[in-house]
Amino acid sequence: MKIERRKFITLSGSFFAASSATSVLAEAPQFVEPVHRVANAASIEPTPAPTHAHPLDRALEIAHSGLKSCRESVNDYTALLVKRERVDGTLGPHEYMQVKVRNRKLSGGQIVQPLSVYVNFVKPTSVKGREVIYVENSNDGNIVAHEGGFKGKFLPTVNIPPTGMLAMRGQRYPMTEIGVENLIEKLIERGTRARQEADVQCEFRKNARVKDRTCTVLQVTSPTKVEGLDFHQAQVFIDDALNLPIRYIAYDWPTRQGAALEVIEEYNYLDLKVNVGLTDADFDPYNKQYNFYS
Repeated sequence: MKIERRKFITLSGSFFAASSATSVLAEAPQFVEPVHRVANAASIEPTPAPTHAHPLDRALEIAHSGLKSCRESVNDYTALLVKRERVDGTLGPHEYMQVKVRNRKLSGGQIVQPLSVYVNFVKPTSVKGREVIYVENSNDGNIVAHEGGFKGKFLPTVNIPPTGMLAMRGQRYPMTEIGVENLIEKLIERGTRARQEADVQCEFRKNARVKDRTCTVLQVTSPTKVEGLDFHQAQVFIDDALNLPIRYIAYDWPTRQGAALEVIEEYNYLDLKVNVGLTDADFDPYNKQYNFYS
């Protein structure tokens, strides 16, 4: 089947996971934010600390600890991912999606469990019912996707490259970069890059809330716009019990002094449940609970 004859509206984004989300579907995500900023970054490998400690050192230690914990202790998870992204200068609406993720696992340098992702779009109406599956090293590297709503009754299920034009339309990141583990890696990369700037500021706030979860907020501010830095301010909400980031929001540099900060990207993992025992069937488009080939 040739997908060029139809215009397939794009697929997913960069953050993950799903379940028990009824209360948040009627309105924007519920957060209590003690501050409005966060972290900058670039390189996943830790770098030697200089003689004078940088304000981001503690943040990078926390991020490396979270990445180690995720790789060692988190096999899979579900969540309600709520995301918002600015693409081509336009900030899109909050999108709600139920997500299932199995983390990549390595043994002896070999992949023994590939990164596997299932996404079911819940809201807004324009994307409701869209489903996407990606399994690393399967299906020739393609994602499997179908539209929801009225269009889904007529458009076929397609196999398309995750970085192709159709899959990337309206998205900042491909499906291959989805997931909490990928998020932590990005934060480390950006934080390491920001650490090279002497004027970067870093603050911590305790007892913030994301829905019913208690979090520590890491806030990073980059006063000077420098090539290679991704944002002016950002916040990372780290779940105190799970030691994982469940909310990330980044802001651009203000266009003028005193102007309100504009969101670049925002990702929220609500109702995150880890190690729920996902199986191959959860990432099979022929699963009878899904609508890829119904």
